[in-house]
Amino acid sequence: MPVTSGKGYTVMKIRTVEYFVREAVSSLRHNGLMSIASVSTVALSLLILGLFLILVLNLNNMASVLESQVQISVYLHDNLNDREIREIGTRITKLPGVTQVTFVSRDEALQRFKQRLGEQQGLLAALGDNNPLPNSFEVKVDQPERVKQVAQAAGQLKGVENTRFGQEIIEQLFNLTKMVRIFGFVLIIFLALAATFIISNTIRITVFARRKEIAIMKYVGATDWFIRWPFLIEGMILGFGGALIAVLLLSRAYGALAAEVYASLAFMPLIPKYPFITNLSIVLLLVGTSIGALGSTISLRRFMKV
Repeated sequence: MPVTSGKGYTVMKIRTVEYFVREAVSSLRHNGLMSIASVSTVALSLLILGLFLILVLNLNNMASVLESQVQISVYLHDNLNDREIREIGTRITKLPGVTQVTFVSRDEALQRFKQRLGEQQGLLAALGDNNPLPNSFEVKVDQPERVKQVAQAAGQLKGVENTRFGQEIIEQLFNLTKMVRIFGFVLIIFLALAATFIISNTIRITVFARRKEIAIMKYVGATDWFIRWPFLIEGMILGFGGALIAVLLLSRAYGALAAEVYASLAFMPLIPKYPFITNLSIVLLLVGTSIGALGSTISLRRFMKV
């Protein structure tokens, strides 16, 4: 009985893989229009998927950052003296749930406002030496759920003009994120099904055109998997190609967006490009390749019986 050496077996496996790849590439060339349609559909689907993921993840990040920074601003009347201001601070400290109370003078508040404006500080030139900002206290609580209760209690103290906190904005942000996530999920499922259907049709056309060749290969003893692999690789190439286009577009778009945000809205908590885009790209490439493999599998299951 002839014995195949390990080296000879390895060479045979390499040649087999080369044969599978050559057959897949040849099939792609013969079905150029359908291949382009498949790649385009996958690219569009994953581009939209990537955009929704970027949007939802950044909204979640923004909401988390804002929630961790939630504090109550207690604004005071202008006619208060130092003793009255200290008394108000003491009363606020004794409110249930308050963990920290920091006094912010009107001059300090103006300096902070100028820093936030950055290069746009010229907008304050019209004020001259006037400072319209009041003295205030910054109040932090132990739990976000207590923010509203503490704000109402502090607002009723004598000498307090009003209170402000950003809990409503955070709740609206979370609601928006939830709506975007649901809508995006439905749209992504629809587009993924469309991409799978088109890739399946592309493979189906190839299988039908080569039905006689496949029948001969079966008669001479070729296994089902030996026949399937070129078509499976073809679908994976289509899916990977579409995903690669989507990844390149998303990377460039997010890079441009991040640069614009950092230049004009530096305070916005945008997720840094790296490693965020790298991880997102890996996910999209895996999803695209999987869609291609799924489309091929569906087509082969129905049309391999020749």
